[in-house]
Amino acid sequence: MEVKKKKKAASRRFASPLMPFLALSAVILLALVVKASADSDDFGPTTTPIKHVVVIFDENISFDHYFGTYPSLIKDAGGHVVFRPKDDTPRVNGLTHNLLTNNQNSAQPFLLTDQVTCDQGHNYTPEQKAYDQGAADEFVEFTEGSGCTVPYEVMGYYDGSVVTGMWNYAQEFAMSDNHYNTCYGPSTPGALNLICGNTAYASGIGLGTSNVDGTQVNDADPTGDTASSTTKNFAVTFGQNVGDLLNKKGITWGWFEGGFDNPAATHACSTASGITDYIPHHEPFQYFPSTANPTHLPPTSVAMIGKTDQANHQYDLSDFWNALAAHNLPAVSYLKAPAYQDGHAGYSGPVCEQEFVVDTINKLQKSDEWNEMAIIIAYDDSDGWYDHQAPPVVNFSHTSADPFTYESNTPPALGGLQGRMGYGPRCPLLVISPYAKENYVDHRTTDQTSILRFIEDNWNLGRIGNGSFDAVAGSINGMFDFDDAPRHVHLILDPDTGRPVDHHI
Repeated sequence: MEVKKKKKAASRRFASPLMPFLALSAVILLALVVKASADSDDFGPTTTPIKHVVVIFDENISFDHYFGTYPSLIKDAGGHVVFRPKDDTPRVNGLTHNLLTNNQNSAQPFLLTDQVTCDQGHNYTPEQKAYDQGAADEFVEFTEGSGCTVPYEVMGYYDGSVVTGMWNYAQEFAMSDNHYNTCYGPSTPGALNLICGNTAYASGIGLGTSNVDGTQVNDADPTGDTASSTTKNFAVTFGQNVGDLLNKKGITWGWFEGGFDNPAATHACSTASGITDYIPHHEPFQYFPSTANPTHLPPTSVAMIGKTDQANHQYDLSDFWNALAAHNLPAVSYLKAPAYQDGHAGYSGPVCEQEFVVDTINKLQKSDEWNEMAIIIAYDDSDGWYDHQAPPVVNFSHTSADPFTYESNTPPALGGLQGRMGYGPRCPLLVISPYAKENYVDHRTTDQTSILRFIEDNWNLGRIGNGSFDAVAGSINGMFDFDDAPRHVHLILDPDTGRPVDHHI
């Protein structure tokens, strides 16, 4: 009604031949304002200056495996400095001299110089046994990979000579040394916890040891996904996830995974294993009927990326870059590298992972959206790699898959749901943003659902409920500085070496 009144008033003031054109211009302007308002609603309102969250969700790394000796000065064989820490770099809870030389395990930690390793054991029960009720002294016995040619490889770690890019990001932005898997176990539980904080309410066919009392504890492919294995266990999960919460608020979002548009594609990086780029049990939204795209349908247009259409918010990585180029980047984006670049031991590795991570972050820093963006690097599980810090116990479980019996007076399981012993092993967590604290190490306890909680709180989505770990998750807000203006920082790295090629503030 206000618009009509303004038009009538204008017609009384301007009685000229130009009036129809002015009126038409006003209509066009009003349409543009409405469109801009509608577009802005796709990204907010938010409780922080962050309008775009991009989660790079990689595979199978414990904290000590990448950052155990951070921030050491690193030189190459010729004596040239590869990594030089800033003078004020804070120390982390890493591998001390005593842990390196007098370790409580049956083998000592050692530096890996070859990025190609075998896959370690990282299932729900063996990981609990490796931590031995907090002693963290039985990794060789329970999570050493079968068939590894390097003795005691589970105790191996990298330093800044290999994971150079990760160490450089930690120098300029924020990282945590007290971040954990929400539960013990491999990829599927970790991926589910990232998006809903709950591995319960699972059902399927031939689940076997993948399911304990209705809870997903190991890997099973999503039921109905046309790329799922015909010989593996299948699972479907009921309940809601963060995608459902975002849809209710009309906030754009998407999961973008390498190989989604061509699930049979393969590449070789550190190994020639023939692993396909797309791995179904790494795609958590495919387990939920409400957010699945089982036949891998593409978006109907670039303009619809992040919105609800036949793709149902599940995309190929190429769609992410198409959306960015069109300035149509969703408010919340989850990125999954093609398998050969996801960092998973056995078919990928840190050099291949670095190529993906650095190339992605370089492009995002050069985008118009960078000044309102937070990039979060996180991991689905630890792969069973040694990490000396035993996780805090925030949730108890008493199933047949849990190796230890706790006292009868232990707190009840969260939501009354079993098969979710947690927290699980410690993993890296980095926040890369103009609002991230510089050269900062956060020591506060967080877990995978802390990322979920940040998204929930930033867009006022509410909580998942039904026993989700988001209700008890620590906040990652301490890794940001929202009181001051964003830093005009760009750290452009070489994807091959991880070393800076352009660094300006």
